[in-house]
Amino acid sequence: MTLDDLGPRLCIIGPSNSGKSTLAVAIARGRGLPAVHLDQLHHRPNTDWVPRSDAEFFALHDDAIRGPRWVMDGNYSRCLPQRLARATGVIRLETPMTTSLLRYLRRSWFERARHGALDGGSDSVTWAIRHIVVTTPANHRRYATVFDQIMLPKLTLSTRELAHFYRAEGLER
Repeated sequence: MTLDDLGPRLCIIGPSNSGKSTLAVAIARGRGLPAVHLDQLHHRPNTDWVPRSDAEFFALHDDAIRGPRWVMDGNYSRCLPQRLARATGVIRLETPMTTSLLRYLRRSWFERARHGALDGGSDSVTWAIRHIVVTTPANHRRYATVFDQIMLPKLTLSTRELAHFYRAEGLER
């Protein structure tokens, strides 16, 4: 399966720090699609990841999915059904927990500018350890089940397969 098979409205889902935002930006550049980062819609800019109200987030989300073309990264299961109703394809990233944790530590300590970052926000190592080690495994299983039920063109990429996908599709990180 190629990017062309997935159509002009793509959802990218996967565990924290699996590369969703980086892939979304690469696809956006390579295919001329707007990149939408759900973390940026869900959280208020210039805060330390303070969430918006549900009503405000849902309004921003629903406005974004009405567009004719987009690549959207993030899970947010509360609004996944309406996102999938508009999507033309889905990519699920598979990343081991240890890889996710190491990536989070790297981005928290060394990467000040990264794709999908919250304007004015900072990443908390304490939060990451709890979220990645405790919350992510259950989410990972739930999203695998949801993904299996999706009837759209879809693609699962492991960390190793993701590197090949970038090359095969001519995408730059």
